[in-house]
Amino acid sequence: MAKTPNTGVFPCYENQFKVAEAGSSTPDTTIANCEEFSVSFDNGVEEWNAFEQEGWKSRLMTAKSVTISVKAKRTLGDAGNDLIAGLAYKNGRDCEINFKWIFPDGSTVLFSNAVVSVTANGSGASTGVAPLEFEVMSNGKPTYTPAV
Repeated sequence: MAKTPNTGVFPCYENQFKVAEAGSSTPDTTIANCEEFSVSFDNGVEEWNAFEQEGWKSRLMTAKSVTISVKAKRTLGDAGNDLIAGLAYKNGRDCEINFKWIFPDGSTVLFSNAVVSVTANGSGASTGVAPLEFEVMSNGKPTYTPAV
Protein backbone atom coordinates (compact mmCIF):
# COMPACT_ATOMS: atom_id res chain seq x y z
CA MET A 1 0.00 0.00 0.00
CA ALA A 2 1.33 3.44 -0.94
CA LYS A 3 2.12 5.87 1.85
CA THR A 4 -0.38 8.71 2.13
CA PRO A 5 1.28 12.14 2.08
CA ASN A 6 1.41 13.88 5.45
CA THR A 7 -0.84 16.82 6.22
CA GLY A 8 -0.74 19.40 9.02
CA VAL A 9 2.29 20.45 11.03
CA PHE A 10 5.41 18.29 11.15
CA PRO A 11 8.75 18.01 12.93
CA CYS A 12 11.72 19.27 10.89
CA TYR A 13 13.45 15.87 10.98
CA GLU A 14 10.87 14.60 8.50
CA ASN A 15 12.75 16.59 5.84
CA GLN A 16 15.44 14.38 4.33
CA PHE A 17 18.44 15.00 2.11
CA LYS A 18 20.09 12.60 -0.32
CA VAL A 19 23.23 12.87 -2.46
CA ALA A 20 24.49 10.98 -5.50
CA GLU A 21 27.63 8.99 -4.80
CA ALA A 22 30.59 9.09 -7.18
CA GLY A 23 29.74 7.35 -10.44
CA SER A 24 25.98 7.80 -9.98
CA SER A 25 23.66 10.60 -11.04
CA THR A 26 20.79 9.45 -8.79
CA PRO A 27 20.76 10.96 -5.30
CA ASP A 28 19.83 7.96 -3.16
CA THR A 29 22.44 8.15 -0.39
CA THR A 30 21.51 9.79 2.91
CA ILE A 31 23.90 11.93 4.96
CA ALA A 32 24.28 10.65 8.53
CA ASN A 33 23.80 12.83 11.58
CA CYS A 34 22.30 15.95 10.03
CA GLU A 35 20.86 17.91 12.91
CA GLU A 36 19.84 21.35 11.67
CA PHE A 37 19.24 23.15 8.38
CA SER A 38 18.05 26.48 7.07
CA VAL A 39 16.98 27.54 3.61
CA SER A 40 17.39 30.94 2.00
CA PHE A 41 15.97 32.13 -1.30
CA ASP A 42 17.77 34.83 -3.23
CA ASN A 43 15.29 36.52 -5.53
CA GLY A 44 16.24 38.95 -8.28
CA VAL A 45 13.57 41.60 -8.69
CA GLU A 46 13.71 44.28 -11.38
CA GLU A 47 11.97 47.56 -10.58
CA TRP A 48 10.91 50.48 -12.75
CA ASN A 49 8.75 53.57 -12.54
CA ALA A 50 6.46 53.95 -15.55
CA PHE A 51 4.65 57.21 -16.13
CA GLU A 52 1.25 55.49 -16.27
CA GLN A 53 1.75 54.10 -12.73
CA GLU A 54 1.75 57.69 -11.37
CA GLY A 55 4.85 57.19 -9.22
CA TRP A 56 4.08 53.65 -8.09
CA LYS A 57 6.79 51.05 -8.74
CA SER A 58 6.30 48.13 -11.08
CA ARG A 59 8.22 44.93 -10.32
CA LEU A 60 9.03 41.61 -11.95
CA MET A 61 10.78 38.58 -10.42
CA THR A 62 13.56 37.77 -12.88
CA ALA A 63 15.97 35.46 -11.03
CA LYS A 64 16.10 32.91 -8.21
CA SER A 65 18.55 30.78 -6.32
CA VAL A 66 18.36 28.58 -3.24
CA THR A 67 20.95 27.92 -0.55
CA ILE A 68 20.50 25.15 2.03
CA SER A 69 22.80 25.46 5.06
CA VAL A 70 23.24 22.19 6.99
CA LYS A 71 24.78 21.45 10.37
CA ALA A 72 25.72 17.82 10.94
CA LYS A 73 28.19 15.70 12.89
CA ARG A 74 31.20 14.28 11.03
CA THR A 75 30.53 10.57 10.71
CA LEU A 76 33.49 8.60 9.37
CA GLY A 77 32.48 5.65 7.21
CA ASP A 78 29.03 6.94 6.26
CA ALA A 79 28.92 7.22 2.45
CA GLY A 80 26.93 10.49 2.31
CA ASN A 81 28.80 12.13 5.16
CA ASP A 82 32.18 11.10 3.69
CA LEU A 83 31.16 12.40 0.25
CA ILE A 84 30.28 15.85 1.61
CA ALA A 85 33.38 16.03 3.84
CA GLY A 86 35.60 15.08 0.88
CA LEU A 87 34.42 18.14 -1.04
CA ALA A 88 36.20 20.41 1.44
CA TYR A 89 39.48 19.95 -0.45
CA LYS A 90 38.10 20.22 -3.96
CA ASN A 91 37.48 23.14 -6.28
CA GLY A 92 35.63 24.01 -9.47
CA ARG A 93 33.32 21.42 -11.01
CA ASP A 94 34.57 18.83 -8.54
CA CYS A 95 32.35 20.54 -5.91
CA GLU A 96 29.14 19.81 -7.85
CA ILE A 97 26.82 16.96 -6.87
CA ASN A 98 23.23 15.96 -7.45
CA PHE A 99 21.31 16.71 -4.26
CA LYS A 100 17.69 15.89 -3.41
CA TRP A 101 15.51 17.46 -0.72
CA ILE A 102 12.56 15.27 0.27
CA PHE A 103 9.73 17.08 2.04
CA PRO A 104 7.48 15.48 4.68
CA ASP A 105 4.53 15.45 2.24
CA GLY A 106 6.54 13.36 -0.25
CA SER A 107 7.33 16.15 -2.72
CA THR A 108 10.97 16.61 -3.76
CA VAL A 109 13.37 19.16 -5.17
CA LEU A 110 16.30 17.86 -7.20
CA PHE A 111 19.29 20.18 -7.48
CA SER A 112 21.33 18.93 -10.44
CA ASN A 113 25.02 19.89 -10.22
CA ALA A 114 24.47 21.75 -6.95
CA VAL A 115 27.56 23.53 -5.66
CA VAL A 116 28.59 22.32 -2.19
CA SER A 117 30.68 24.56 0.05
CA VAL A 118 31.98 22.80 3.18
CA THR A 119 32.34 25.39 5.96
CA ALA A 120 33.33 23.19 8.96
CA ASN A 121 34.86 19.73 8.95
CA GLY A 122 35.97 17.93 12.10
CA SER A 123 37.11 20.87 14.22
CA GLY A 124 36.02 21.94 17.69
CA ALA A 125 36.57 21.60 21.42
CA SER A 126 38.34 18.52 22.75
CA THR A 127 35.12 17.32 24.41
CA GLY A 128 32.82 18.22 21.51
CA VAL A 129 31.60 16.02 18.68
CA ALA A 130 33.27 16.94 15.39
CA PRO A 131 31.01 19.01 13.11
CA LEU A 132 30.34 18.77 9.41
CA GLU A 133 28.73 21.97 8.17
CA PHE A 134 28.05 22.81 4.54
CA GLU A 135 25.98 24.85 2.13
CA VAL A 136 24.24 23.40 -0.91
CA MET A 137 23.67 26.08 -3.55
CA SER A 138 21.41 25.68 -6.55
CA ASN A 139 23.20 25.74 -9.90
CA GLY A 140 20.53 26.42 -12.49
CA LYS A 141 16.84 25.64 -12.15
CA PRO A 142 16.03 22.76 -9.77
CA THR A 143 13.35 20.18 -10.57
CA TYR A 144 10.35 20.21 -8.25
CA THR A 145 8.20 17.06 -8.14
CA PRO A 146 4.90 17.29 -6.23
CA ALA A 147 3.82 14.53 -3.87
CA VAL A 148 1.87 11.72 -5.46
